[in-house]
Amino acid sequence: MDYLLDDITVLDAASFLAGPGAATILADFGANVIKIEPPGGDGYRQLVGTYPVPYHWQLTSRNKRSLVLDLTTEAGQAVLHQLVKQADVITTNFLQPTLERYQMDYQCLKEINPRLIFAHLTGYGTKGIETARRAFDLTAWWARSGMMEYVRDVDQVPLGPAPGMGDHATATALFGAIMTGLYRRSKTGEGSLVSTSLLANGVWANGMALQGVIAGNDVSKIRREKGFISPFTGTYRTRDGDYLVLAIINVEKEWPRLCRALNHQDWLQDPRFSEHRTLMRNRYELMDLINEIMGRLSIEQACALLDEHDITYGPVQQMSAVLTDQQMLDNGIVVPTNDAEEDYKLTIGSPINIDESPKKPPQRAPEIGADSTAVLLEMGFSEQDIQGLISRGVVLQRA
Repeated sequence: MDYLLDDITVLDAASFLAGPGAATILADFGANVIKIEPPGGDGYRQLVGTYPVPYHWQLTSRNKRSLVLDLTTEAGQAVLHQLVKQADVITTNFLQPTLERYQMDYQCLKEINPRLIFAHLTGYGTKGIETARRAFDLTAWWARSGMMEYVRDVDQVPLGPAPGMGDHATATALFGAIMTGLYRRSKTGEGSLVSTSLLANGVWANGMALQGVIAGNDVSKIRREKGFISPFTGTYRTRDGDYLVLAIINVEKEWPRLCRALNHQDWLQDPRFSEHRTLMRNRYELMDLINEIMGRLSIEQACALLDEHDITYGPVQQMSAVLTDQQMLDNGIVVPTNDAEEDYKLTIGSPINIDESPKKPPQRAPEIGADSTAVLLEMGFSEQDIQGLISRGVVLQRA
């Protein structure tokens, strides 16, 4: 089958998650993605520690091929330059001094291939005094952006994010930057340096709340000092220990429906709840009443009632339930792999879809250096040259 990006060659020279995640989306649409790893392999392979299977690697490196290349050597850098001549995109998250040391900074590679899209992922941006600061999504995307503080309730210690949460969001942004660069190239014939940062994406994700601070409405401060609780966006526990969260934004329309759903239309005439101002003043009482009713219902019964009365809500889904959620499967959010091994029966789909351009079926991530020889042969290296590189430790080919 032909795929949208099967004429695009990508050198994925980034490490860990956000940069390689962008290359994963390109691979989903058929791009030839060559994962360039150091002799010990990308450190992301070992991130989970003692867990026997690098499950995270299967997600971020599916549909890629692995080329082990020692970029600390001049010979390794020369190989990279040969690959760059034939590449359309290179992704990297190296800091500028490292890029220059490896002879892979944009100005250097632009001279080799003026049509190259150089996709640079940074922690804190490419300008200012913190360009060399090491970053992860926990620090730059979650903590520095204000989001970590925003979700903190009164006297609560700020909580961490889900693993990779900011990285995956940033990977999508970098994918968009790469595609924009490719579109510009189609119009001008020229390559470009495209970039994004964990910090920029964290602040963008928190943009609504921050715009409120600009306008003089710091909701996070109210939440930290007084609590920010509404019965219409509250989380309620059902009889079986599950939770659901309401998202009633149009209160005038949905509040009467909620009263009917819970068989308490009397609340509409109750002086504590009959007007919005008094209702919010007595919100804790109302939440206790709703909790009492929800606590007598199973999650299925509660969802059925809310669906029947067209109430906006969502179940707080357990992780294992996400993977069997039919809506997820129907929409390619959770994707069967048809892999023979039990550890890779499913994977998580990337969030970009084009109906007229299907994605490539997910293939298991490569072992370290599994494709080194094949990739170099395709790129015009002779078998003699490749064996020489292997014997000198510049290239590693998995046996």
